[in-house]
This record gives sequence, C-alpha cells and structure tokens, in this order.
Amino acid sequence: MGKRDNRVAYMNPIAMARSRGPIQSSGPTIQDYLNRPRPTWEEVKEQLEKKKKGSKALAEFEEKMNENWKKELEKHREKLLSGNESSSKKRQRKKKEKKKSGRYSSSSSSSSDSSSSSSDSEDEDKKQAKRRKKKKNRSHKSSESSISETESDSKDIKGLGKKRKMYPEDKPLSSGSLSESDYAEEVRAKKKKSSEERERTEKTKKKKKHKKHSKKKKKKAASSSPDSS
Repeated sequence: MGKRDNRVAYMNPIAMARSRGPIQSSGPTIQDYLNRPRPTWEEVKEQLEKKKKGSKALAEFEEKMNENWKKELEKHREKLLSGNESSSKKRQRKKKEKKKSGRYSSSSSSSSDSSSSSSDSEDEDKKQAKRRKKKKNRSHKSSESSISETESDSKDIKGLGKKRKMYPEDKPLSSGSLSESDYAEEVRAKKKKSSEERERTEKTKKKKKHKKHSKKKKKKAASSSPDSS
C-alpha cells in the first residue's frame, strides 16, 4: 500500500482578490473627503473680522471693570490711612496719660503695697491655722490608734495569764524576776514541750499495736502449719 497524497495546491491571495473584483464599501471614500465643500477666501476674511469685533467688546468690558475696581481700591486705602492716623494719635494720647498717671501712682503704690502685704500676711496666717488643725487631727488619730494597740496588748497578756492558770505545773512568778515578754516565751516553750510529749506517746502506742499485730500473725502461721501436715 502506498502513502496517501496530502499535498494541497498553492493559491496566490493577491490573484484571488483580483479575480473577485472591487469590494463594495459602506462608508465615505477618500475621494468624497477630497471633494468636500470648502469656504472661499472671502468667507474666511469675514469670519476673522467677526472674531476681532467680539474680542474688542470683551476688552471694553474689562477696561470698565478695571476702572471701577481701581476706584474701590482707592476708597479702601483712604479708609485704612485715616484709621492708622487715628490709631497713632490714640497711642500718643495713651502714652501721655500713662506718664501723668505714673507720677500719681508712685505715691499710691506704697499704700497698695502695704495693703497687699497685709492681705498676704492674713492669707499666711489662715494657711498656718489650717496646718495646725491638720496636725492636731493627725496626732489625735495616732493617739487613738496607740491606745487601741495598748488595749489589744493588755487583752493578749490577760489571755496568757488565764492560760497560765490552766496549767498546774507552772510555778508562780515573782513580781520583779520576769517581765511580760519572758512570761510569754515560757508559755510558748511549755506548749511546745506538751505537744512533743503527745507526739511521743502517740508513736509508742502505734509501735505497740504493730508488735501485737505481728505476734498474732506468727501464732496463726504456727497453728496452720501442723494442720496442713
């Protein structure tokens, strides 16, 4: 069997387009654009003259506006200049008045200084009185707190004395031999001793119970051994 012939004939696109003929265009062509209606030179001159006339009217309107604006500016300047002159005159008058008043104020300043110093001294006295009241209140509060602390300490000491009576083993203290702090230390030491003794007794009881239990186990083992034989 031979191979299939897949060759295709070559077609020139330009020759194909020529054979088809001219294409029918839907829009205007270049010839239509070149043959468009155009104005003559006279018509162009008339249009230019009309434009110049319009620009002259605008120029006249702008000149009138500028003149009015210039007049308004001149009026405003006159007002400002008159205001500056009046303000300068007022300043000069104030300076003269200050100079005159300075002469009279020198005598009155001494009296005003004395009055201000007296008012300052009164203010200082008031402040000192307030401080003293605050200090008194603080001292009163501190004294009350110290009294309450002493009362609580006395109650604690009384409670320790009662506990002291509860233990018959303690001996009575002499009035000049021990102080209150020594007495409290002795009570604490005795409490520790009593607690240690209790712990020891509990430990001995536990040991005895453990020994009894071990002996019972040994007896049971000895009794069970001959039965099995």
